Amino acid sequence: MAIREILTAPDPRLKQVSKPVERVDDELRRLMDDMLETMYDAPGIGLAAIQIGVPKQVIVMDLAREGEPPEPRYFINPEIIWTSDEYAVYEEGCLSVPELYEDVERPAECRVRFLDYQGEIRELDCEGLLATCIQHEMDHLKGVLFIDHLSKLKRSMILKKLTKAKKFQEKEPA
Repeated sequence: MAIREILTAPDPRLKQVSKPVERVDDELRRLMDDMLETMYDAPGIGLAAIQIGVPKQVIVMDLAREGEPPEPRYFINPEIIWTSDEYAVYEEGCLSVPELYEDVERPAECRVRFLDYQGEIRELDCEGLLATCIQHEMDHLKGVLFIDHLSKLKRSMILKKLTKAKKFQEKEPA
């Protein structure tokens, strides 16, 4: 397992649309293991493959709270097959939009069909944080960041802040 670099906005690779995975094999499982290790190291609760520069429809997630045993989840080629009419607002953050948090409204519940770590077809009913997180990560697969759900003005301010921070980091001696 290896910790990979997480891309941060406004990196244009984050806008790529991810391709479906053709088969679940040891190479893909190594990618998912690396993604999980990268996510834990960051630390975060979800990570899409595109966030480490791999445009494949793969997501890892772990919503276990601190002090609880890890509960890693793997979603390959996920698709939302149902959403509730009811919406919920959660304050979202993102490893690709570091240290910035904003309220985003999404369907409160959803059902997701996906392949698991072994390549088996699964369906999962999601609500609360799980529903928000899976929708957030699936947006990444379409080249969408959570800030794309915000007003044009807010998004523009956030991107300026991120660009400025990136330039500052590049100037700092290592």
